[in-house]
Amino acid sequence: MGNGAVAEENTREETGPAVILKNISILNYKNISEAKLDFSKKFNCFIGNNGEGKTNLLDAVYYLSFCHSMFSNVDSLLMKHDTDFFMIQGEYLHDDGETMEEIFASMKRGSKKQFKRNKKNYKRLSEHIGIVPLIIVSPDDAALISGGSEERRKLLDIVISQYDNSYINALNRYNKALQQRNALLKMEDQEPDPTLMDLWEEEMAREGEYIYEQRNKFVEQFIPVFNRVYQSISGNKEEVTLRYISHCQRGPLLDVIRRDRMKDRAVGYSLHGIHRDDLEMMIDGYPMKREGSQGQNKTYVISLKLAQFDFLSKTTNATTPLLLLDDIFDKLDALRVKSIVELVSSDTYGQIFITDTNRDHLDQILSHSDAEYKIFHVEGGEFN
Repeated sequence: MGNGAVAEENTREETGPAVILKNISILNYKNISEAKLDFSKKFNCFIGNNGEGKTNLLDAVYYLSFCHSMFSNVDSLLMKHDTDFFMIQGEYLHDDGETMEEIFASMKRGSKKQFKRNKKNYKRLSEHIGIVPLIIVSPDDAALISGGSEERRKLLDIVISQYDNSYINALNRYNKALQQRNALLKMEDQEPDPTLMDLWEEEMAREGEYIYEQRNKFVEQFIPVFNRVYQSISGNKEEVTLRYISHCQRGPLLDVIRRDRMKDRAVGYSLHGIHRDDLEMMIDGYPMKREGSQGQNKTYVISLKLAQFDFLSKTTNATTPLLLLDDIFDKLDALRVKSIVELVSSDTYGQIFITDTNRDHLDQILSHSDAEYKIFHVEGGEFN
């Protein structure tokens, strides 16, 4: 069992960010039986082969920020095989470097999960979002370009909900109204109650227009940040654009939803609303999905995530988020790797967690900074 022993450590001083994960304790989370790790204020590097547990450690850190795994909303799937519970606990330093926050999550099979801040339960888990802001960059981000619009809406929702608590509540109310309207549309044995249909459509329109306003405001402020980060990484080689597309741009959302009620009835679900919003991603005037090379696609999504980091740093009570970089350097040329390394090594970035199978990448990152670091070797869910 790994107990957080560190084979290599450098403790050169660096001013810490506003949020630092001081340590984490894990029991029975995925392939991690037991681990208790103390972290550096700047770089925490996890080296090992694929499938050994590096990403599972990052996922545990993610869980403490978002109350769920980045891979699944079904908590029972996160327990280690042949066990009936999991537990994650993290201690965080805030602002003055002395105030401690304790975040605790656990679940027993067949029971509801527990999530506590400083030993107190939340009335609603949505209240926790934004307390420990976090951005993760991972190979799964490729779906932002290759996947459907749901992936791109999720990108918007994850960022906005970390600085606007009203947003996630509005999103929950909208989704509930959408589900209720869809249930009415699916009725086969009788016509839906028109009063109920009006009620859910009005709720969708009210919450949907608020969500649209927040998404639109975010995208407008985000585009110049994204462009700056992309040009920094690419060396000004390509022009990229980002455009928000929504049914709200066609007029009052209630009118747009009601206009095609008969068509919705025929197909059995709602064809219009902010649940169909999208982000158009372009490079040199062409769709990224069609024209981007592997390296350009990867640069694009990494830039999106690092721009989110920059944006959150200035909006979430000026709190610098945790940055998780999960095996991001594959399929990037040396120039782009160097640019990313120099970017995240700057004082703008706070505590960083990095996984890689290639020790050379980690050495390159550490050589660009005098900041303190720890290197963990990962094998079979153990950390040494």
